Parts: sequence; structure tokens; C-alpha cells
Amino acid sequence: MIDLTMMQDRLERTVKRARERNIIIPTFSQMKNPSLIPDRIKEELKGIGLWDITSRNLFRITWKNEPVPSGGGFNSVNTIEFPRSITGVPARIISLVGKWFPTGAHKVGATFGCLVPRLVTGQFDPTTDKAVWPSTGNYCRGGAYDATLLACESIAILPEGMSRERFDWLARVAGEVIATPGSESNVKEIFDKTWELQESREDVFIFNQFSEFGNYLWHYEVTGHAMEEVLGKELGPRDTYHGVVLTTGSAGTAGCGDYLKQVFPRSKIAIGEALQCPTLLENGFGAHRIEGIGDKHVPWIHNVKNTDMVMTIDDNAVVHLARLFNEPAGRAFLAGKGVDKDFVQNLNILGFSSIANLCMAIKYAKYYELGENDVILTVSTDSMELYESRLKEMHEEYGEYSELDAAAHYARYLQGLEPDHVEEMRYSDRKRIHNLKYFTWVEQQGKTYEEIMAQWYDPEYWTSFQKQIPEIDALIEEFNQKVGLMK
Repeated sequence: MIDLTMMQDRLERTVKRARERNIIIPTFSQMKNPSLIPDRIKEELKGIGLWDITSRNLFRITWKNEPVPSGGGFNSVNTIEFPRSITGVPARIISLVGKWFPTGAHKVGATFGCLVPRLVTGQFDPTTDKAVWPSTGNYCRGGAYDATLLACESIAILPEGMSRERFDWLARVAGEVIATPGSESNVKEIFDKTWELQESREDVFIFNQFSEFGNYLWHYEVTGHAMEEVLGKELGPRDTYHGVVLTTGSAGTAGCGDYLKQVFPRSKIAIGEALQCPTLLENGFGAHRIEGIGDKHVPWIHNVKNTDMVMTIDDNAVVHLARLFNEPAGRAFLAGKGVDKDFVQNLNILGFSSIANLCMAIKYAKYYELGENDVILTVSTDSMELYESRLKEMHEEYGEYSELDAAAHYARYLQGLEPDHVEEMRYSDRKRIHNLKYFTWVEQQGKTYEEIMAQWYDPEYWTSFQKQIPEIDALIEEFNQKVGLMK
């Protein structure tokens, strides 16, 4: 379970800091249902930009922000449904949209789930500790943002090969930014740097997205309920929810699948990675260009025993579809194929891993031969706002994007996607993947043999985390009362 041991001396300093900085912390219940947010806070938000560095934006850590850059209130869950003219399949593919979170990505939720339980128990003291966010991109951005809103100092660690937008933004928000060797799949180098910091400094607190169950818990509770709400709205009397399809980076988002399986026991969880780095599918390794996924190991917080399918996506599909969806020639081609013009203009809502999720959902629909009454869910984690430099790089590498390019990419990477490099997992397949955790987490990162066995054999291991939400919410409410700003 998440450690909720109270440390009173440190907690008193944290309460004092929150009072001085005008900090009120939202509960998980308020993130699921913003109607529970006090009216005076909603009134304050009317004068605040979505990305502004202000503690009140903690209340915008929800899937239900009004989709405007400033002053917005709350609405139903932000989603996008892909038309058949894009997917080429009759099944309905619906994606939750992450662009309308602060920082433009849902990782502010995952990092909230990691940091806040430590704050409201006094385990993390913002007057002495620095939050370390090892990541391949959006997680350290979300961590630095949340930490700043909560008056905590932070250190962001990410590979030097990640997009320039990430580094430029972090330079303005994080207290310190450390670039490690390599690119997307060089996570071992990130882990090595965190150990170096831990052994050389007494003021660091590591929030490793791949092992912090607050990441899993936020998606189980908030993303899971958001998806259930979408299904309640979208499923007709003849419709069936078939499964959720997600690329795996930290595997935190897959926690929503665990929740949905409890509500829809026959539903499935499909997990994807880059073809160029097929760790789950083939015990493989390699470098790739789909930022945010596929990191040459199995995350500690991945509930592998509850996963039904693994597949890979060619990173060429992602980078070329990014051009198809964003270049003028690509958008004109799509409009000529009958895609609604307003929908085409909104395709920049999909970043690299979002495009990978779309490709996965198409392959999933084709594999199971799904029809028009079948619904697949996925997540658009971020938007092309975080990858503009990649488009410029592709211009330099491939030249101008033409109608001929658009036709080729539409035919090959959308209409021509085949359900290849897919494994529908048996018990032994799941166990093979779970066993890979041993080499990273027990041999290298200090986890115990007993716990890795419990993850597989103890039926209460995962549900024990899930049951902690009411206790965490109660601690947040108690913390806010001590701060005294809710009156």
C-alpha cells in the first residue's frame, strides 16, 4: 500500500508553507467531479490561464476542463471520436483528450497522485526537500508544474534527445534540469542519475513514475471514472464496450483499465510499444521516436496479470501521420477523402503517443473484427503543441510535404494498418512479461523478491492500493482545514 504514515513535525512546516502561499489542495473526488469544487475557487479560475503558474490551477487537474486556454470552467469529459474516414474500421474509437490539462498533458494528474499523499502526511517537507522527477518527458513537466504550484522545489531528469519544447518549458519552471545520455528508450541512464543524486545529497525525494503507485492510483480513480462516464453517455442499447487500448510508458494510465474491468468484467486491456523497441512482445530493445512510451523495461506499477494483449506500432507510422495530420497538404488530402473539415483542423490535438494510441486502436479493431456497435477507448495524452520542433526536423529530413506523400501515408499507415505484431496473451505470456520486472527492479532498483511475488500471486496486492482513495481524500481535507483557507 501507499505509505500514509504521519510525520507531524514536518507536516506543521508544510501547513505553514501552504498557508503563506495561499495553497488549497483538491481531493480526488473533486478531480472526478468538479461540481464539488467551491464556488469561490471556480470564480477565481475565471481570471486564470490554463497554464498559469498559480496554485488554483491544481483544481484544473481533471478531464473536465472547458477547452479554452484561459478563464474556463468545467464541462463533461473532453473526448474525440475518430470517424471511419480516418480509421477505416466500423468500430467506434473514442479518446479522452489530454490537451486541456495544465501543461497540455495528463501527467499533471499522475504527478499529483505521487506528490500530494507525501505532502499531506508530512513525509515530503517543501522547506527542506526537493522533488526529483525522472522521466522521458511529460511526467517531469507535470511534476515540476505541480511541485511549483505546491511551493516545492523540483529537479527534472530526462534524456537529452527529447523534444526541444520540453527543455525550453522546464527551464522556466523546474529548479534544476538534468539531461541524461540518449533518447526515449534510455531509461537506465535516468535511473542511474537518480541513484547518484540519492547517494550524494540528503535533500532529494525521488518520485519515479515507473514505480510510484500514486501514478497508477490517479489513473485508476480519475481516468477510470472519466472513461466510465463517457461510456454511460455513448453506449446505446445494442452497443458493447470492448476494451481500452494504451501505449505503455510508465504504465500508470493502464490503471484505468483495471477500474474498467471491475465495471465491465468482459472488457480487455491492450498495451502497446514501439516496433523498434519490442520489450514486452519479444523481450527486445532498441531506440525509437514515439516520445513517452517503450523504455526497455517493464514498469513496476504495470499490473501485467490483468493485461490481455500486447502489440507494437512502427514509429514510422507515428512520425508520418504527424505530418499527414498537421501539414497543409496532408489536411487538404484528408478533407478530399471526406473527413469533416472542422475535424481535420482539430487533428493537432494528437501528439506522438496519441497517434500511436490511435494506430493501436485500429489494429485492435481489425484483430477482433469489431463492428459498428463495438466501442474502443483510448487516451490522447498530449498535443502537437509539444512536438513542433519535430515537424521542423522532418521538413529538414524529408523536404516539403506533398499530396503524394499524404496519399501514401494515408494508404499505408491508416487504411493499410494490419493487425500484425500482436499477441493475445495466455497465462504463460503474462507471466513471462511480469518476470522481466525482476531484472530491472529487484536486481537494480532495490525492490524485494517477496513483493514481486506478491504482485503476481496475492489477489489483494493491487486492490489494496485502489482502496486507499477515501483515506487520501480525508487526509487532504484535514490538511486544508489546518491551513485554514477554506473558510
